[in-house]
Amino acid sequence: MKYIIRSLKYYCYLIIILALIILALVLTGFVEADLSKMFVNGYDSLWQIALIMLAFALIYPRFGFSKRMAHITGSPEELRPDILRVMEVLGYKLESEKEGTFCFRRRSALSRVLKMCEDRITISPSAGGMEVEGLTRDLTRIVSALDATQERV
Repeated sequence: MKYIIRSLKYYCYLIIILALIILALVLTGFVEADLSKMFVNGYDSLWQIALIMLAFALIYPRFGFSKRMAHITGSPEELRPDILRVMEVLGYKLESEKEGTFCFRRRSALSRVLKMCEDRITISPSAGGMEVEGLTRDLTRIVSALDATQERV
């Protein structure tokens, strides 16, 4: 269900961006305001563009969200101060904490809106350290920072 919701959010996001680009092109006079003249296939181009965007929106959550392992050892209670400090520096605030699992959200409201409120990072204990789940592009920075805290000790 989460996958479908993320796809729908991303689809809406793509449609809004396309509409803003077309609006900017019309307002600056680069294209005519008539859709039948704006696109090669006229109004038929709208459903074709919508299908292409739907395909991208359906694929994106598969690659845009993932899990990575932070190789830090210790119990969640021992690691809590380091995890909170790293996430604070990276712009996250603790949303909830339950049984050693930490959920973080972005502090900035603007950043949350730009990420379509899909900014949640979950850090949970596992056999090899701590498993970090969230947006793929954010995980590299977070996992590297968490690994660096272990190396420092």
